[in-house]
Amino acid sequence: MDLGIKNKKAIVCASSKGLGKACAKSLVEEGVSVLINGRTKESLESAYRELSTIDKSDVSMILADLNTEEGRNKIIETCPNADILINNNSGPPPKSFLDTHEADWFHALETNMLAAIYMIKALLPGMIERKFGRIINITSAMVKSPHPMMSLSTSARTGLTAFSKSISKDVAKHNVTLNNLLPERFDTERQVFMTEMLMKDQNISRDEAREKITSTISANRFGKPEEFGATCAFLCSNHAGYISGQNIQLDGGSYEGLI
Repeated sequence: MDLGIKNKKAIVCASSKGLGKACAKSLVEEGVSVLINGRTKESLESAYRELSTIDKSDVSMILADLNTEEGRNKIIETCPNADILINNNSGPPPKSFLDTHEADWFHALETNMLAAIYMIKALLPGMIERKFGRIINITSAMVKSPHPMMSLSTSARTGLTAFSKSISKDVAKHNVTLNNLLPERFDTERQVFMTEMLMKDQNISRDEAREKITSTISANRFGKPEEFGATCAFLCSNHAGYISGQNIQLDGGSYEGLI
């Protein structure tokens, strides 16, 4: 299927690894001109080299901290006319609510809600003017299924979800869509971190820890990053112009609710 987005311009935030890189890769494969971003020079350059080998690739990179005004300005100035914005950022570590501090909350809100809102505010006027825009926020399955150890992440990302829903209703007439992708248990560095936590907590091997985790997933396996990237690319396509304000769960069928 031709997604109809060849030569469009995209910013993919926090895309030097993991799900962000998977989204960037899928867009590059569709002929999109992609700006990737990261805070660590080594991983960003590694991702750039990998993506640059793709046929039809048009990739650029910017070393910038998305969590600062200076960093966001650098990203936007590098690609001010982006047609596609993929908001992504690392989430706070699991922590019991009673162990959280004021600084934890401010950091969670800055990284998992406000940074994305600031990026949307900067790029949305151009999308409206050009009558094409695709904005996707990578949030978390816990937006729909909160966990007591993830109150920081869930609270901030739920705020972003509500914000995006309200804006989506106002800009749909301009062919600008806002959707959220809610991943859970994809085989990325985040799962390495969660596996190591389980190994330490239960004094078990890596294989045992991974088996324990996958046993809780209906698909009985971790998600593949390329599956996530393909879904992201479709939502950015011309064919997805009638899909907006949605929260799309990617969790191997594990979510128990109806909506």
